[in-house]
Amino acid sequence: MSLEKRYHTLKAELDAQDVLLVAVSKTYPAERILELYRLGHRVFGENRVQELQEKKAALPGDIQWHLIGHLQSNKARMAVESAFMIESVDSIKLLKLIQKEAQQARREIEVLLQVKIASEETKYGFDPEDLLSALTPALLSGMDHVRIRGVMGMASFVEDPEQVRQEFRLLGEVFTKLKTGPLKAHPGFDQISMGMSGDYKIAIQEGSTMVRIGSLLFGVRT
Repeated sequence: MSLEKRYHTLKAELDAQDVLLVAVSKTYPAERILELYRLGHRVFGENRVQELQEKKAALPGDIQWHLIGHLQSNKARMAVESAFMIESVDSIKLLKLIQKEAQQARREIEVLLQVKIASEETKYGFDPEDLLSALTPALLSGMDHVRIRGVMGMASFVEDPEQVRQEFRLLGEVFTKLKTGPLKAHPGFDQISMGMSGDYKIAIQEGSTMVRIGSLLFGVRT
């Protein structure tokens, strides 16, 4: 099946459920991204800040770039300068640093709070309970250059769909607790980014509003 056919089929499925497609373009060349751009797509996700910057410089300026990979503190300025949204904010220290860099750059940046829902130790993210207590009124009042739009999470890479479902359900519960608690005064807090090529259908069933899909669109990475 061609990229065009895969894209239109997937886009129709997601549009019917009001779910945003983030086309994960990491490791794929700019030519492949441009192919999808010409079909009308504008939201792409990259894991590495440097790769995002390089592709942003080479591709049309109206692309919305999402940084979806782990962000090191020393790359925060680069991320703020080049990304439309940082989906992988996994600590209060990083959140404060992004605020500082955005303020200096005189721009507003959208972020998602990454929550650790997987059983795998290699996954990053806030502990759900720690996150609820960390978002104090004093902290949030200082976020004038950061828009906290929602939460992001990655399920365990396992064959058991029920485990994946339970992990996605946990993220949905964290989102609800935040929306009715620390972030109840933030009407823009409305996004749950969960689900990738292998598990996006389960994620949508559990309330995902944004899925990050790469290989299902572009084909297997080499």
